Amino acid sequence: MAHSANSKGRVIFHIDMNCFYASVEMAHNPELKGKPIAIAGNPEERKGIIVTSSYEARAKGVKTTMPVWQAKKLCPDLLLMRPNFDRYREASRAIFKMLSEITPLVQPVSIDEGYLDITDTKELGTPVEIADYLQQRILRELDIPCSLGIAPNKFLAKMASDMRKPLGITILRKRELASTLWPLQIEEMHGIGAKTAEKLKKVSIHTIGDLAAHDVYSLKQLLGVNGERLKNLANGIDYRPVDPEAVHDFKSIGSSQTLAHDSTDWDELHQLLEHLVENVAKRVKRKSAAGKSVQLMIRFHNHQTITRSKTLQKYIDEKKDILFVAKELLKKHWNEEPVRLLGVSLQNLEEKRQVGEQLDLFTYRDNVKKEKLYETMEELTDKYGKNVFLSLNSEKDKEQQPRTSFQKDFLDDYKKP
Repeated sequence: MAHSANSKGRVIFHIDMNCFYASVEMAHNPELKGKPIAIAGNPEERKGIIVTSSYEARAKGVKTTMPVWQAKKLCPDLLLMRPNFDRYREASRAIFKMLSEITPLVQPVSIDEGYLDITDTKELGTPVEIADYLQQRILRELDIPCSLGIAPNKFLAKMASDMRKPLGITILRKRELASTLWPLQIEEMHGIGAKTAEKLKKVSIHTIGDLAAHDVYSLKQLLGVNGERLKNLANGIDYRPVDPEAVHDFKSIGSSQTLAHDSTDWDELHQLLEHLVENVAKRVKRKSAAGKSVQLMIRFHNHQTITRSKTLQKYIDEKKDILFVAKELLKKHWNEEPVRLLGVSLQNLEEKRQVGEQLDLFTYRDNVKKEKLYETMEELTDKYGKNVFLSLNSEKDKEQQPRTSFQKDFLDDYKKP
């Protein structure tokens, strides 16, 4: 984790696509713009449910989870469409790729929303400038509107992103809670459902401010440990990190680092790449996982950021395999411009027990037998440092072998994948 849970001075974004499914359909077919449309699981049947709707439909009272018959009654000219999940997933992937070009600390929480920790991206501009850049880029390239919340933690960023829709950018600071957050009704607080709100109202907690000021002991009596957690959130206290590994639908484990100075030295970049891959491989092993795709992130001296990836036929989890692909990507896509930051991630992760059949059977069985040995070696390496165990095929041995210069090997076909 690049930032500890107790790190101070964090800058967190929450990004939320506005009417995502409907917006994707309007981007696909511009003739739908300005019309009341709704996505429904089974639009032909009266008992079908509204999945989402455009703002034009919402203005007529159409809401998510509303039965189709009721929505049509409220809005007779409502255009009903079946969901196209392949189209939505493609748009989502494009959006999160853009986010990952800003920072590797991206945590998707659903297909159309996520958190970013931009604390260490000051060189890209102010938080508002970065938010505006993201919002305009997504709108320009995908024709999908979004709202962003900017705050010192995830809870406040989420609350902020809900305050201005569509195409809003809202900053929520702790010193503004009394005027901005606390007057809101308790039902409007993220994390409080109808049943919890009903319990809170029975003890005269009607606003977020009421919750922030309420006695913690009585809250714990009423809601258990969740009572204290909700009180902390109402007071703007939330130490949860932005964790790229937290969401199962977007599985990846990554590591990135900014260089002390812009570099064009292949040996220095290779050394950093090896360090990053080592971090990734350790964390992948701890999770007993394997991945099929390696992604490399390069941020240049002029702040331009690119991500390039390669999907493999087999799942991998070993450092040497991840490093081989990462070096291949760097060799192919580095244009010799000075590099400021490198990031590596192993993506499309699955637990080893889930992918055992897809791995080579004998290799997989062998790896299972050696798992305890690997764990012991890793513990000893952490305790006593590197080179406790020397492999005949170590990187040190490889460095003794003659090699051609990177300049000669560089492939000049700088193309997007």
